[in-house]
Amino acid sequence: MRILKVLPVILIATLLTSCTSVRVATDYDREANFGEYQSFAFFKPGIDKAEISDLDKKRILRAIDSELSAKGMKKSEDPNVLVSIFTKEKERVDVYNNNFGWGWGWGWGWNPWWGGGFYGNNVARSTEGVLYIDLIDAKTNELVWQGIGSARLITSNNIDKKEARIREIVKEIMAEYPPGALTSN
Repeated sequence: MRILKVLPVILIATLLTSCTSVRVATDYDREANFGEYQSFAFFKPGIDKAEISDLDKKRILRAIDSELSAKGMKKSEDPNVLVSIFTKEKERVDVYNNNFGWGWGWGWGWNPWWGGGFYGNNVARSTEGVLYIDLIDAKTNELVWQGIGSARLITSNNIDKKEARIREIVKEIMAEYPPGALTSN
């Protein structure tokens, strides 16, 4: 019976934490010597093609600059690596089937007067964005590392929340750079 009291809290916590997660995938050139890459610059032609506002581009680039600088790389006029970004956006629709509970007696849950539990379906719509961060060898102009982060976007007008979300997404992606730098627990 105690689990029935805790279940709604667990469901809400799961829903809230799933909204903050960033799914990350990376790929890289196994032949590249990532130890040689000590400096970077932003690849303007690639960044200009990203179909987002100039303000969001600036937020993303500041976050990338911060993450690469924290890894010991320096911004340079003569870089080893060029950084480019690409974005995609899509609407995400989640349908939750809430046919759960008791069909008799006094209930529990959101509406105890109806005989318990959750009934019906809920539909949640959100915007999901995908951010690609490409690192290109400046000498060869070849892609050597790509990080992809997919996450729900902040759609409110709260600039602080939007900037924090962008920093979180970039940080999660850049945590995978350089390859092999992660330690297993």
